[in-house]
Amino acid sequence: MLPRIGLGTTMIEPALHGGHMDGIGVYTRALLRHLPRAGCDVLPFSWPRARGRAVLSAGQPLARSFERASLSDLLMPERHRVHVPADIFHVTDYRVVRMNCPVVASLHDALPLTHPEWCNPRLRSLKNWLQRKAAQKADHVIALSHFAVEELVASFGVDARRITVVPCGVDEAWLEAPPAAAVAATLAANGLRPGYFLFVGTLQPRKNLERLLDAYLALPAAVRAARQLVIVGRAGARAEGLLLRLAAARRNGAAVVWLNRLDDPARLRHVYAGAAVFAFPSLYEGFGIPVVEAFAAGVPVVAANTTALPEVTAGAAVEADPLDTGAIADALLALVRQPRLRARCIAAGRARAAQLTWHATARQTAAVYRRLL
Repeated sequence: MLPRIGLGTTMIEPALHGGHMDGIGVYTRALLRHLPRAGCDVLPFSWPRARGRAVLSAGQPLARSFERASLSDLLMPERHRVHVPADIFHVTDYRVVRMNCPVVASLHDALPLTHPEWCNPRLRSLKNWLQRKAAQKADHVIALSHFAVEELVASFGVDARRITVVPCGVDEAWLEAPPAAAVAATLAANGLRPGYFLFVGTLQPRKNLERLLDAYLALPAAVRAARQLVIVGRAGARAEGLLLRLAAARRNGAAVVWLNRLDDPARLRHVYAGAAVFAFPSLYEGFGIPVVEAFAAGVPVVAANTTALPEVTAGAAVEADPLDTGAIADALLALVRQPRLRARCIAAGRARAAQLTWHATARQTAAVYRRLL
């Protein structure tokens, strides 16, 4: 009999997130798709809104909102456990309460505690408290990298013996090139010329996009004339200054393109395929899914040499100090001017992506469940 896995799908509910899919959403959607292939009977559940109504389409609604369930869990933890018809419940974000079965929680990083200056200040103290409580309530924790383990132990007080590292991945289909005509159509529809520098991710301070913009503007004029800087992602908390700088760069004639509503996975894959270099100079990552997507798409990568990124890239990217604008610019230039370096990074990146598939993530996650049953 297959183990029944309740999976928290709140992060992929279109009605709750406006169709936007962040890294946790991508991770959740991948588990929902791939866990059945790993021998699990997956039962998706989503927390309903505390006030107002939203039509839930990814998962069945749980009996109460997370806010109400958390209050009951705090006041009467043994009497008001949430009941689900599952052998294990897997939470993919910080919304953890005690249940009538073991709870596995994927805790992606400790960013709100280690760098609160980069996070949305609204209800920050409450959210930090909830994350600490979540880490303590989970029967087992999944971390996405060994770097994240150290952070979870130090910031949340999680016992390292209760943590298993299971890396993120990419769909195996990404290892095959998409149809050239489809790529050309997506690029034309978005005003893109093949051979651009590309960034994908939420626009927020830790992504270090202001330095990436500075690095791009420091490149030789001929390079900038031939290659756009394309930024794909929604604006996150504290992105106002960056948006003003992007607008100013465009007014001054820089070939900078911001695609803030490219949510379709197929079209995103097309945009990766049209890039010459993928740039990810992030200051802080618990993993960094876009790097693996770029590897799979056959795009050479410039990545920061900090936090979890060297663990993810495993030598397949050109690494740069994310605080050094000149180093970022030099790395971008090297990957468009040095064919041998470019070819080596493409080959190494594709090999690395083949190791980091969502199917492998699902298999390793299912192994965690089985150890708890």
